[in-house]
Amino acid sequence: MTKVMLDYTKSILERVSFDPTLFYKELQKAIKTLLPYEMEQLKEWLFRFTRERPELKSCLQVINV
Repeated sequence: MTKVMLDYTKSILERVSFDPTLFYKELQKAIKTLLPYEMEQLKEWLFRFTRERPELKSCLQVINV
């Protein structure tokens, strides 16, 4: 079940990646719902996903809190 939630979160973030503000809001929701080990997996994915999307890099500050 937890893999499903992580995959769902990734798909939502991919869909809203056109808007940094919306991406940030969805990322905040993900932080509240995912388990700690899922967050580690999400962090790895985020670093890969945002590598070529500099407009989203500032959103990653929320995961370092």
